[in-house]
Amino acid sequence: MVSLGLVVARFNGSVTEPMAEAAREAAAERDAVVVDEVSVPGAYDSPLAADRLARREDVDAVAVVGAIVTGDTDHDRVIANATAEKLTEVSLDRDTPVTFGVSGPGMSGAEARERIDKGAEAARAAIDLTEELD
Repeated sequence: MVSLGLVVARFNGSVTEPMAEAAREAAAERDAVVVDEVSVPGAYDSPLAADRLARREDVDAVAVVGAIVTGDTDHDRVIANATAEKLTEVSLDRDTPVTFGVSGPGMSGAEARERIDKGAEAARAAIDLTEELD
């Protein structure tokens, strides 16, 4: 059985909470278990939490969910790029799958709500990668 850590960004919670629920349901459907869930302020804050979970012996993989919506500047792209880069580093440094279930950048809140399934996709990808690499 695959043991997952789940990191959930609180920013844009109307999107991220349903994403987290979708991730939990997808894990249960695959007979995986979420052994710990860490709530962080926003997607940008997720790499540290993912790293802490990836260090644990009882965590096989980490799924990260968040939503980065566009604003009046390019800030959403900066956040998304930095987050993706650091999460990749965590995965490689810890030799643990860390999946990117973060919607955005460049989307409105309405578009982000249409992508709640990204939470389930992140959980399934974490499980698939863990099984493939074992």
